[in-house]
Amino acid sequence: MDGGCQTEEMEAMDRHFWLTRSVARVAGVNLARAMAAGHLKPAQYNDMIARCQSCDRRGTCEVWLATQTDWPALPPAYCAHAPILDELRQIQRPH
Repeated sequence: MDGGCQTEEMEAMDRHFWLTRSVARVAGVNLARAMAAGHLKPAQYNDMIARCQSCDRRGTCEVWLATQTDWPALPPAYCAHAPILDELRQIQRPH
């Protein structure tokens, strides 16, 4: 594999890493805190990024993120992260 392909793959992974974190943040979820508390395993986190990479709605997601003004906001219904983010939000919600 040439260096150009590796760079493209890394850029794609980086993009989906940030999309995943951004959707979580807008949803009111701190993924680092969820992992530190043991509510999200590193493998689950990696799976979230992989699911984001396989999603064909990246552009729609980016527009959704750019238009959110009221936080927390539920992720869009098409988001593969919606169920786990809802669960984590319930756990992290202040009591």
